[in-house]
Amino acid sequence: MNIYVSNLSFNVTDEDLRDYFAEYGEVTSAKVIMDKFTNKSRGFAFVEMSDDEAAKKAIQELDGASVDGRTIGVSVAKPREDRGGAGGNKGGGGGFQRRNNNYSNSRY
Repeated sequence: MNIYVSNLSFNVTDEDLRDYFAEYGEVTSAKVIMDKFTNKSRGFAFVEMSDDEAAKKAIQELDGASVDGRTIGVSVAKPREDRGGAGGNKGGGGGFQRRNNNYSNSRY
């Protein structure tokens, strides 16, 4: 089961996360999401556990827990949505476009 962890302290590492969840069962992966430009934590993470029952227990007991001075949120991760093409813009309008007309001195 894939688990979403929010409101993490920026000091929490992948290893810390793995340790918190390992008390409930086997952790197959633990990843704090990092900003690609600053390489600093974005304050959330994903944890995968092999046993769904252990994962449910971890979610129940760790949601609202205090970790490194912050109250974390723990829930089942939602599937990632398809963000579409370039820029994630799914259709819609464009920018300003002048009308082509025959009046050379007209203003908009």
